[in-house]
Amino acid sequence: MLQLRASVVLKELIQTSPKRSFSDIIRHKKTLPNAYIYSGAYPDGRISKLKTVCNGRPFILPLAGRRFLCTKTEGAIDPTEPVKKDESVQEATADKKAGILPCLEDLLFYSIAEGQERIPAHKFITALKATGLRTGDPRLKECMDMLKVTLKSTSDGVMLDRHLFKKCVQSNIVLLTQAFRKKFVIPDFQPFASQIDALYEKARNLSGGLVADYIPQLAKFSPDLWAVSICTVDGQRHTVGDTKVPFCLQSCVKPLKYAIAVHDHGTEYVHRFIGKEPSGLRFNKLFLDEDDKPHNPMVNAGAIVCTSLIKQGASNAEKFDYMMSFLKMMAGNEYVGFSNATFQSERESGDRNFAIGYYLKEKKCFPDGTDMTAVLDLYFQLCSIEVTCESASVMAATLANGGFCPITGERVLSPESVRDTLSLMHSCGMYDFSGQFAFHVGLPAKSGVSGGILLVVPNVMGIMCWSPPLDKLGNSVRGIQFCTDLVSLFNFHNYDNLRHFAKKLDPRREGGEQRSAFSDL
Repeated sequence: MLQLRASVVLKELIQTSPKRSFSDIIRHKKTLPNAYIYSGAYPDGRISKLKTVCNGRPFILPLAGRRFLCTKTEGAIDPTEPVKKDESVQEATADKKAGILPCLEDLLFYSIAEGQERIPAHKFITALKATGLRTGDPRLKECMDMLKVTLKSTSDGVMLDRHLFKKCVQSNIVLLTQAFRKKFVIPDFQPFASQIDALYEKARNLSGGLVADYIPQLAKFSPDLWAVSICTVDGQRHTVGDTKVPFCLQSCVKPLKYAIAVHDHGTEYVHRFIGKEPSGLRFNKLFLDEDDKPHNPMVNAGAIVCTSLIKQGASNAEKFDYMMSFLKMMAGNEYVGFSNATFQSERESGDRNFAIGYYLKEKKCFPDGTDMTAVLDLYFQLCSIEVTCESASVMAATLANGGFCPITGERVLSPESVRDTLSLMHSCGMYDFSGQFAFHVGLPAKSGVSGGILLVVPNVMGIMCWSPPLDKLGNSVRGIQFCTDLVSLFNFHNYDNLRHFAKKLDPRREGGEQRSAFSDL
């Protein structure tokens, strides 16, 4: 078996500029030892520091007489093809027999193997999870399926050699290479996850607040439930607490419903019926703006009118299925359910919303031909859609990612609808606390009386916090504390990145180094 160790040759070739041609490397081969051995055990032991050469692919020459085989991809150099006619052509022809370019699968294997000829499958899985990726990520399905099949064919069901490893990862090698080279938005994910855990624990110790009871079904939740889930725009995941317990979206569905309406109809049409201003009043007030329109889609009046814009002309059953399908796409096909008990409870205790509905009807706020009572039924149904913290964090990440679901890569929402949704979440999403939240946290968010806070860090991640006890304004006590502590530690506030601003941790930078006023000079 080929024994692996680091070499002077490897270091020189790894540091070679990507623009250096294949012929240039061959031309200088005589300055290097004639026989050498490749190792994945770099000084730092990671593939993340690897610099690629020759059309973006790493180049080394294996030990004479041994060949590293890889599948030729577009743009890669195949040594069986003629080399450009220059003074190096004869040398290149001679070196074809010595070996060819190692592929990314080989490099990934060596970075994990650390000099061993075989690796246990769990070592690969552990290294994968450290990047923030999950084995259940839809993008890695082919890799994980092949890993299961391959392990069954081995004698011990555990160990993988280089060839078996390559067989498993080759279908998802681009994503895996990005992960192990720390090319995701949060390069050092494990330290970041540990910091999130610390913020979670700090908020968990809070007492105070009351579980909402004006909807009887909500009053059944324990005040001790507390969960935080994170999904980055690259699909890195971290969860802590009661993240698999289903709960109803309640008002957290309002920005999602608005986003779908704008996606379907465009901004101009939607805002013929709904305003864009904070109301300055309680979310369930019977009050319209000077144009006799609801102030914004984040208060009940605006959300009821917004519901009337969903798939107009269809039956309530079709509208509900349409919304469920859309929300599942936003959640990357993770859990999205429905609580019929909550729906019935909402409808039976919804006198205020019926009053708002009749007031809207009187003021002709709905599109022509709208059945107001049917709209209210659908409104209650949409509030009763269930998620978990984990699935809701993917929804938030879809908004953070400009409308693309991070874990499926599917375009769900138009850029226009995402921009408009985040703008209104920022100014109107936290009930009567919206101004203070925008001031202290500086991020778009939406809260609900079930205890959820849907938080978006644009271009970075989506977060769902859930804890049923609410403050006097209807926001989760622990959720507000977590969001405040988050931006106190990290530079996620919209205006933290102004030049010369005070130092905060930037998890988007490798190593998590602090931002300095002189960092861009």
